[in-house]
Amino acid sequence: MVPEAEVRDVLDELQRLRARVPLLSGALAASTDGLVLAHDTPGVEAEGVAALTAAALGVSIRMTDATGRGGFRELLVRGGSGYIATYAAGSSAVLTLLAEDRINVGRLHLEGRRAGARIGELVDAALERTGRPATAAPPRPAAAPGRTLPRRPT
Repeated sequence: MVPEAEVRDVLDELQRLRARVPLLSGALAASTDGLVLAHDTPGVEAEGVAALTAAALGVSIRMTDATGRGGFRELLVRGGSGYIATYAAGSSAVLTLLAEDRINVGRLHLEGRRAGARIGELVDAALERTGRPATAAPPRPAAAPGRTLPRRPT
């Protein structure tokens, strides 16, 4: 797991993101295996969203591999009343944002990509210092060149 100090830094980043983008209704950082690292998701079950994010991530990675589009970077889902956007956050984490339907999608991407990069730096640095994977699962093989996230087992 990520040390508590870095979890606090990740939560601070999520809260700053929500302050910068008023139409965000939630922000969650999770491991690629679906464990919550930090969240600011009022009214939403963070554990469920993290688990669903991991499932969507698995499909997204397979789609980018199958179509030759390179490593996973981001996923955008539009529902009847808003968006769910997931961004790669380093090699071991993802950032999922919940946004209202009126959001400027370009701004959502701009801010989500920046926050994902910052969260990825925090999580990857913490894991490198501790020498532990993000979850209790055994370490994954090193990512192939050009891949943002490790390949999930099928």
